[in-house]
Amino acid sequence: MGKLIIMDHPLIKHKIGIIRDERTGTKEFREMISEIAMLECYESTRDLQLENVEITTPISNTTVKRLAGKKLAIVPILRAGLGMVPGMEAMIPSAKVGHIGMYRDPDTLNPVEYYCKLPADIEKRDVFVVDPMLATGGSACDAIAQLKKHGCQHIRFLCIIAAPQGLERLQKEHPDVDITVGELDDHLNEIGYIVPGLGDAGDRIFGTK
Repeated sequence: MGKLIIMDHPLIKHKIGIIRDERTGTKEFREMISEIAMLECYESTRDLQLENVEITTPISNTTVKRLAGKKLAIVPILRAGLGMVPGMEAMIPSAKVGHIGMYRDPDTLNPVEYYCKLPADIEKRDVFVVDPMLATGGSACDAIAQLKKHGCQHIRFLCIIAAPQGLERLQKEHPDVDITVGELDDHLNEIGYIVPGLGDAGDRIFGTK
């Protein structure tokens, strides 16, 4: 069973409080999304493997730690997931970035894929799938299924706000995936929006409606 981390850090709670506020403008909202992603990335990479490397400092020879094992990739679910990429890249700048584009059918609430572009060696990488919102769980589950079709075996999912329904579905359909959640909300409303949530993350990141 994959690990579930629900963040409990004061900085995360403070920043999520800011992005929930309808008065928060596009610039600040975008900055907060990136900063929250950075903090979540820090926590979700805690178990990455290290190896010893011999180097020379200006003073003497010494042994230091560096990341070992597989290389990393960040795969945002378009379009809102793009808002989390700068914060992720700040923490793991050598990671390659792929993209999976999905939109939610307004009638069925089911995800519809319209774009998929991944690094050529994606199956050799530890993959971080990122999307600010985990509502019904449809987009996250389908994106992860797509990555598994490409041979990915080590997948982590990061979101900022999750609904219980989406989290339950993701754990059921992909029990092997580690999940990091900024905050777990109460429920979904009748049109599939998270309550209390923060509205449409993509619209608020990019200033659209």
